[in-house]
Amino acid sequence: MAFQSPTSLLNRLLARGKFRHIQVLLNLAELGSVQRTAEAVGLTQSSVTQTLAYLEQLLETRLFDRHARGVRPTPVCVDLLPVARQLLLGLASGSEILAARQNQGAGSVRMIGSASAIHGLLFEALLQFSSVRPSIQVHLQEVEGEDQLLAISRDEVDLVVCRQPVVTPEGWIFDALLKDCFVVLCRADHPLAGARKPSLRDLAAQTWLQLPAGLAARSRFDELAAAFPAPPGTFPIVTRSMPMIWWLLLRKNLLALMPLNLARPMLDSGQLAQVHWGPAAELAPIGMLRPESGLGSAAMQLCEFLKERAQTVHNIQQKPSEIAASPDSRRGRGRTGSGQPKPENKASKDDKHLPPGQRQSAKNRV
Repeated sequence: MAFQSPTSLLNRLLARGKFRHIQVLLNLAELGSVQRTAEAVGLTQSSVTQTLAYLEQLLETRLFDRHARGVRPTPVCVDLLPVARQLLLGLASGSEILAARQNQGAGSVRMIGSASAIHGLLFEALLQFSSVRPSIQVHLQEVEGEDQLLAISRDEVDLVVCRQPVVTPEGWIFDALLKDCFVVLCRADHPLAGARKPSLRDLAAQTWLQLPAGLAARSRFDELAAAFPAPPGTFPIVTRSMPMIWWLLLRKNLLALMPLNLARPMLDSGQLAQVHWGPAAELAPIGMLRPESGLGSAAMQLCEFLKERAQTVHNIQQKPSEIAASPDSRRGRGRTGSGQPKPENKASKDDKHLPPGQRQSAKNRV
């Protein structure tokens, strides 16, 4: 076989390749059958066979080994499959963006965020934004750590809500929107939920739900446990799965040390309570990463909305220790000392972003 340079192969694919080739390649690899692939993509068996033959001729390599019960991908094909999947995913994302622009007129926003940022910053904010700007479609994905930087480097995202990074990516700006700190959580009827200030001995006597090693919350828990007079009991399940963590905390008398904003919706609803044992350990603030320039109109509107709302609702100037010690964080926002919803006669200040006709009275809020 003659030597093939990457450039010549690329030029050949650009000139003669088709999206249908990718679809047939992926389905053949997954289904292992020409007949089932033909049914899946809406072609005849002969068309699938011809498409595969054309693609192999185009690449000048064998992609599948034929056998009595179907086809099996060759090592070359296996190497190509991840790239083919990314191409098809990119095509699907592009279709969603185009559809949002054509059908709604105001475009879309590609947004990613960490779990803490989504729970603490976006739950109510995006609901309000969708009421104010219903023509803007927000595509939100939960992405953590290095994967956020990877998405930025690949130009796959418009806005990122996250904890303040140690180093801000070149060409991007971080706006701090929300303070954060570590808090000790339990279910609302836990014996320590109403304690004024339990001692280290009281904390050591409880059973703790641990997060995996390597997380900041786990490191902080290990520091706290080192100060206990005796090693604390730990629950046998160690996880960072948020649905599992909430499920366990609501059904067992467990304690867990976690970021305040990660638990904010559960605290606000009154399902979880905070154990006030001492000064809160501060965390880097949660905020928004945005490009210095070139931000689209839809993304700019969402960006300005989040910044304005953070100033009025979350009050970035308030210290995390004040947030953690406030009555709202102990019993859920808008609750009285008895744990019942606090009556309100006037609209919440969260509604200032909504047109008058869309504002809800406090009694209609969940």
